Amino acid sequence: MNIDHAKLQQAVDFSIAHETTWDRDNSENWGIHTADQPPWNRLLGPVHPRGPVSGVVRVGGRQVMAWGEPDRADLTFSIAKTYLALLAGVAHEQGLLPDLDGPVVARVRGIGFESPHNQPVTWMQLLQQTSEWEGACFGVPDQVDRYRHLQYQPAREPAYAEGIRKGDARPLQAPGSFWEYNDVRINQLSLALLHLFGRPLPDVFRQLIAQPAGASDDWRWEGYDNSWVEIDGQRMQSVPGGTHWGGGLSIGSADQALIGQMMLDDGRVGDRQIIPKAWIRRMLAPCPIAPWYGTLVWLNRLRSVFPSASAASYFCIGAGASMVWIDPDRDLVAVVRWIDGARIDGFCRRVAEAVPVAQRVAA
Repeated sequence: MNIDHAKLQQAVDFSIAHETTWDRDNSENWGIHTADQPPWNRLLGPVHPRGPVSGVVRVGGRQVMAWGEPDRADLTFSIAKTYLALLAGVAHEQGLLPDLDGPVVARVRGIGFESPHNQPVTWMQLLQQTSEWEGACFGVPDQVDRYRHLQYQPAREPAYAEGIRKGDARPLQAPGSFWEYNDVRINQLSLALLHLFGRPLPDVFRQLIAQPAGASDDWRWEGYDNSWVEIDGQRMQSVPGGTHWGGGLSIGSADQALIGQMMLDDGRVGDRQIIPKAWIRRMLAPCPIAPWYGTLVWLNRLRSVFPSASAASYFCIGAGASMVWIDPDRDLVAVVRWIDGARIDGFCRRVAEAVPVAQRVAA
């Protein structure tokens, strides 16, 4: 493949020149969403200082560029959501989660799915952020993230009237009928998966996903001080799908790129199928009411997430900003950490100019 390395270096230089404004020493507790209303604007789990703008680019299965501190285990925020989706794929393959459209309460009881409103909530609704689940997870109510809007989704829905603040009491819709990005509901999904597996999710992730993908062991996935539960007589910590209130996944860019490579290769690493190909394809199926979103991944099929990337591209995105960009058209995995979120599209444009569209051989 004829990669223009000079243009690729320009993309790297662009990312370095547009570093996030977040403090490197974390003096302002940047795990907290700045729009959270009190008393929910406090940390429940650990956070730590960050490194410089860092990243990795892989093309054709090979690492062709790395910069910053690509091995540094930095907080990755909501990219952990995609890893929860991969764990759901493992549970599905193992028969722990046979019916994705079945109600969660049918397999997991006693954790908040028994109310009349929550009984119909399905696993797929949680995975596509359409569940409208109502309640509190480890003391944080779902209302904290109602009326939340991210820069990567299309313009606000008409329901978001002027004067409405994130955390206001938006009337709930029927499960499956409204899309909204909500960390509390994702944490509830993580808790439900923990009950399915009956052992800590970081252990499952390490054994069945990270290590087979070739990732290092230099990462950690931490929960909140109050997220310890007992399952079958064993005390274990539930982990969040982000770092909204601290905790979450700290991992290096190089390791993220290897996991992204596994996803690009339809769940395969070498001759070993780590995640079923059908599950990876399911993750990329658009949500019926939010076509820019799949199964805890952002889809670029409408060119609405990052217009400079191909329509086939999909993304794992975390605050800060952190991004894993997977582009099947270019046989590309690109990771960039601690870039100004508004500049990600500029980074994508420069990488796209450097890496031509590939002719991939079907497996």
